[in-house]
Amino acid sequence: MRRWFARLPIILLLAHVYAAVRLAVPAGGIAAFAGAALMLACYVAVLIGFSRRRSQASGGSDVAAWAGFLALGLFSSLFVLTLLRDVVLCVWVLGSFAFGLHGMPEAAVDLSRRAIPWLALVFSAIGLVNARRRAPVLEVDVRLPGLPSALAGFTIVQLTDIHVGPTIKRGYVQAMVDAANAQQADAIVITGDVVDGSVQQLTEHTRPLGELQARHGVFLVTGNHEYYAGADAWVAEFRRLGLTVLLNEHVVIQQGDARLVMAGVTDFNAASFSARHASDPARAAAGAPAGVPRILLAHQPRTMFAAEPAGFDLQLSGHTHGGQFLPWNWFVPLQQPVVAGLHRHGAMQVYVSRGTGYWGPPLRLGARSEITRLRLLPA
Repeated sequence: MRRWFARLPIILLLAHVYAAVRLAVPAGGIAAFAGAALMLACYVAVLIGFSRRRSQASGGSDVAAWAGFLALGLFSSLFVLTLLRDVVLCVWVLGSFAFGLHGMPEAAVDLSRRAIPWLALVFSAIGLVNARRRAPVLEVDVRLPGLPSALAGFTIVQLTDIHVGPTIKRGYVQAMVDAANAQQADAIVITGDVVDGSVQQLTEHTRPLGELQARHGVFLVTGNHEYYAGADAWVAEFRRLGLTVLLNEHVVIQQGDARLVMAGVTDFNAASFSARHASDPARAAAGAPAGVPRILLAHQPRTMFAAEPAGFDLQLSGHTHGGQFLPWNWFVPLQQPVVAGLHRHGAMQVYVSRGTGYWGPPLRLGARSEITRLRLLPA
């Protein structure tokens, strides 16, 4: 991951050059110069935004991060639309050679080139609204074989991938907390990637998490971003707020005459940051009572390959953001076995949330955010 980020400036530069050559240069004259200059400004804004997103300074760093992430979101739409246009043009040219068709009229080629920046602006504006609004509540029924009658209708509210940081602040978190509390759930779970910055920077903005209330408690596991930001410090802060942090361990919830195991593991890649935090579903299940429904909180869906043999009935995950915005949701399956929604793996079910916040560009297209209200029912 770090190696990939080191190459990111070069990848972005090549992408910006490509867009400038395809969109700005053909305009000629002053328009070409202005278009190339705007593309350069966009590239610089993205680099500055990334470099300042975790600065200990506030104000100016947040403004730079906002500018950079907005520029990145806009450029992403611009790049994808430019690429799609060139694919269409190539297919048209090949069809003309193969079937003796006339080439695409020059006026249509020019119109498509000039329309792309406006379409990118429209898509970015829609994506910004989708990202910045409070995530809607999505209700999901999960049927578990052998679920005791005392647990039928047991509700779990899942929050994940909040990414409190330069563009997500206290007001955003407070609205999410209020919506979660309104569900009057039996349990609230937070499946990682809560923050994108240090405790020193963000403690004021994560404070509303301490107001989360559920009948049997609020449970949290770490995601990869907690390790980028200092996991030990954040675990201590989450516990100070009254959240139950599960680090390869479990608790037993008693409801009536029935019991439920709520377990949690550290992030799939935590061992690369701390050997003590190596993710271990078997350890999380150790000592759990037999014949009791077992739920595992695991940030990354790919934990499921170790979770199912450990005897869990349901895994709740996040991490993918559902792809967050097109077309990147098509690439998530290259890293994760499932992207979003409810799936089955052997004897276990896996639910993957699309995320309650967002990371990077404040943009959501084709992948809605969600506060998930899961209801357990007998199979």
